[in-house]
Amino acid sequence: MNIVIWIVAGGVVGWAAYAVLKANEQRGVIVSMIMGMVGGFVGGKELAPLFSAAAGNANDFSPFALFIALATAAACLTIGNMIHNRFGV
Repeated sequence: MNIVIWIVAGGVVGWAAYAVLKANEQRGVIVSMIMGMVGGFVGGKELAPLFSAAAGNANDFSPFALFIALATAAACLTIGNMIHNRFGV
């Protein structure tokens, strides 16, 4: 269940980056949401256990892991935007 929450939260961050902050306008809302989803998944699945933020039980919810997933999604979008601005990719 946590994986679904991380992916949805990353998608929401991607949508907010596109709609509210007007970032990643050249690529579109779908690409921004996918980048956010990938960032949320990687943050929740790979980075959260590194910071001991993963839940003890696999079915438990961890707010700190969600925070790390959101921060990673935002970082993924920021890095993607920086690469796009620098190299035009």
